Amino acid sequence: MTDTTALVTLTAAQMAAKIKSGEVSSRELVEAHLSVIDSAEPSINAFLKLAGDSALEQADAFDKKRAAGDTEDMSELAGVPIAIKDMIVTKGIETTAASKILQGWVPPYDATVITKLKAAGMPLLGKTNLDEFAQGSSTEHSAYGPTHNPWDTERVPGGSGGGSASAVAAFEAPLALGTDTGGSIRQPGALTGTVGVKPTYGAVSRFGAIAMASSLDQIGPVSRTVLDAALLQEIIGGHDVRDSTSIPMKVPAMAAAARQGAKRDLKGMKVGLVKELSGEGYQPGVQARFNEAVKLLQDMGAQVVELSCPHFEYALGAYYIIMPSEVSSNLARYDGMRYGLRVMPPADVPQTAANMMAYTREAGFGDEVKRRIILGTYALSAGYYDAWYGSAQKVRTLIIEDFNEAFEQVDTLVVPTSPTTAFKFGEKMDDPLAMYMNDIDTIPANLAGTPAMSIPAGLSDDGLPVGFQFIAPQKRDDVMYKPAAALEAALNEQWGGPIWKSLKTPWLAK
Repeated sequence: MTDTTALVTLTAAQMAAKIKSGEVSSRELVEAHLSVIDSAEPSINAFLKLAGDSALEQADAFDKKRAAGDTEDMSELAGVPIAIKDMIVTKGIETTAASKILQGWVPPYDATVITKLKAAGMPLLGKTNLDEFAQGSSTEHSAYGPTHNPWDTERVPGGSGGGSASAVAAFEAPLALGTDTGGSIRQPGALTGTVGVKPTYGAVSRFGAIAMASSLDQIGPVSRTVLDAALLQEIIGGHDVRDSTSIPMKVPAMAAAARQGAKRDLKGMKVGLVKELSGEGYQPGVQARFNEAVKLLQDMGAQVVELSCPHFEYALGAYYIIMPSEVSSNLARYDGMRYGLRVMPPADVPQTAANMMAYTREAGFGDEVKRRIILGTYALSAGYYDAWYGSAQKVRTLIIEDFNEAFEQVDTLVVPTSPTTAFKFGEKMDDPLAMYMNDIDTIPANLAGTPAMSIPAGLSDDGLPVGFQFIAPQKRDDVMYKPAAALEAALNEQWGGPIWKSLKTPWLAK
């Protein structure tokens, strides 16, 4: 095992412990990950923009402070590098949302989460790939080429945050940030064998997150372990006056909950099995791993209660009206007038602002983005607003009520993260409805604003990762961390170690 391999296959918490003990420096960690990125990227394409020089500068600055003993205010993950989904603005680093319409745009400010990461002493490795404007479930809709799944490079990594998930799975980064609108952190987590967390809506500031659907979007952690995700969420969480949707709440003690859960004692915990989201329509290997994981929760003392959330079956339909409607509104700002791409009409076409906008959007937006803008504009149009958008919002309220009733009976809900394992490139590109079905298990949490987490539940019969999802009540993100850490520990024992360690990584041997 090379020194690089030994370093990058540690968990983020282990890296932080070695930094604290003086065994390794932040610069060494950054250099190790940049080396892996250099070897892996021809196969993976997880990164759109590397920030190696600035990451090394940030690492050196931290190492200097550590050498001087000036680390009192540093976080538990200080010195550990991180990758950032290119939906989150970064001062001085190109941010494109994987769209041609923002190509070359360098933000003059940092998102709040980036400010917090820098204050925590965490170097930024670069910006990761995604479906354009986070609109997709496979990362095939990026204007800069698809990201490949490290488990099988002929398969998708999920989406929209496939770049962040693949970077963490491939050991290009120990941690990453993603954004989750309908499952864009959790579904890629399931398909790549990583941990993906969607915090309570408003628990992590969205200031500086490029808006897709403002009532649904949420920034969250991508990691290889539950504890790493907890430590990262504690850093990025908290109230932000610059975000009108930010909740003035105390950041829950998620790392403590994860550490308690690792003891594998769930006596007194009630776990709800949502019958509408399992069984028919699920890949047999996915359903088998889910059932085995539920049994492990029972073996650790949890009481499993089957319950019904009857309106969940309408979540997909409601989401694909609400989300495109908000997309139509949010993406109207990309008109070529103020920033980003500008395409002027040909000489034989009137040189009007309207024509310039039309040509700019035709050239700058991809097919999936255009599809959702058209759907949303239609749903918001006169004569259809109440019938479509208004009705979808009523369904959303019913889904929230289903959650409220469920959490009166149980502490957390469990459902599969995705109905299938990773599918091959092109398999669903010509059938948008089949692609949208990948979000059936993740969408309810976004509609209700509840926190949710996907953890690896083992490998399916096809040798690909399967995800298991926990959902907790609003503002109680810590509640899902305890059973998630307990199940992770039990699965590690069952599978002979962490599932992500069984990934074959030829680029590490180079």
